[in-house]
Amino acid sequence: MAVRHRLIARPPAAVWDVLSDPVRYADWVVGTRESAPAEGEWPEVGAALAYTVRLAGKDLHGRTMVRRCEPPRALELEADSGPLGTARIALDIRPWGEETLVIMDEHPLRGLGGALHNAVLDALQQVRHRGMLNRLARLVEDAEPAAPQGARGAGDGG
Repeated sequence: MAVRHRLIARPPAAVWDVLSDPVRYADWVVGTRESAPAEGEWPEVGAALAYTVRLAGKDLHGRTMVRRCEPPRALELEADSGPLGTARIALDIRPWGEETLVIMDEHPLRGLGGALHNAVLDALQQVRHRGMLNRLARLVEDAEPAAPQGARGAGDGG
């Protein structure tokens, strides 16, 4: 089981904005080339997206389904990578002062990934998760923060 965390310098709602966009999945999930909605309304429970991963010069296609969704606090996914098996990916999104602590927990469920699961694969997952959480933080922190409700910009006469 690979568990990793990252402090993101934005509130949980900003993190949720990125996580709840199925097209942006490929922007933060390491190895994913593209993603698109496949069924349902992402990230509602039961919704799925299709993704493409490039591995050893081949494109592999998979699906990720939402198993648990509690905006903006928790998102649990089941990634189905075909012959490689399935994995549970849980994102725990916690307010941390003005920032957000994101805890990612991933482990194999079924198939080849589960059968071959070991400490070496967990170590590789740690490296991948570091990259994913860094990408997620960059996407969230580089986004323009939403103006507080009731705030007026300089160009709107206020």
